[in-house]
Amino acid sequence: MAKIIPPLNPLRVFEAVARLGSFTKGADELHVSQSAVSRQISLLEDYLQVRLFHREQRGISLTEAGRAYQQEIGPAFARIVAATQNLLTQSRGGPLRVRAYTTFAAKWLMRRLPAFQQAYPEIDVQLSTDVTPADFSSDALDLAIQFGDGGWPGVHCDPLFDDCITPVCSPALLDRPGMPLRCVDDLKHHRLLHSRYRKEDWPYWLAAVGQPALAAHPDNMVFSSSILTYQAAVDGLGVAIGQVRLLDHELDSGTLVCPLPRVVRKGLAYYLLRPQRDAMPRKVAVFRDWLLDQTRHTRA
Repeated sequence: MAKIIPPLNPLRVFEAVARLGSFTKGADELHVSQSAVSRQISLLEDYLQVRLFHREQRGISLTEAGRAYQQEIGPAFARIVAATQNLLTQSRGGPLRVRAYTTFAAKWLMRRLPAFQQAYPEIDVQLSTDVTPADFSSDALDLAIQFGDGGWPGVHCDPLFDDCITPVCSPALLDRPGMPLRCVDDLKHHRLLHSRYRKEDWPYWLAAVGQPALAAHPDNMVFSSSILTYQAAVDGLGVAIGQVRLLDHELDSGTLVCPLPRVVRKGLAYYLLRPQRDAMPRKVAVFRDWLLDQTRHTRA
């Protein structure tokens, strides 16, 4: 005896509408019109010779038969989705392994990864942090985000964004009694915050704005990382030199402000590196295209 299988597209539409409780929401999830959803449900009801929904003035509701049918096929569709995602992950060579600098990962990439995972749930991103140069011949990596001049031999490099620096501080420092911060010369009254790995930023910026002598500032505080330096600025300990494009969240929220108008480009940039291969794996291509699109919208 032949197995009775209803037309699968109407069945898929029924599962979405029954789960979401709305023709409109089902249409949105499936990216079709509400009238198309209604036609598919009618096709399924005609095939089964069973009424699956009550059409009411305030919306729809499952009939008793429809509810029983949904309870049977809903888990089946969930298993199909899970099995498909597992198969895609395995067939595409496992997780996507990405390495980035800690500051870039914490202040920029981590805030955007949830959106990527929502858009591409089948790609499992494994993120690690390190400042050592990536060696694709020995490191278990698909992609690396590094900082420099783009001169890495034997790899493909996509520029992400330039290194743009400017002083940043808590808004509470702007009008501190007796110690305002409104021009470069006012910096002599404020503590300068430094990151150990970017100790030349203050001298570079001060030279660019014509005040190199202020680099000999007597009141300094040095931190072991840029992340700690930025947090110290948020907490009002002094004025830091900020990588503007890594601080868009703090600047948009107002926890940090740029007290002085000059942004200086240092000539270096963040790059996305990948090994030279004949073909780019799909997971790499998808992440690369998404990352480049994200950087186009990053604060200039």
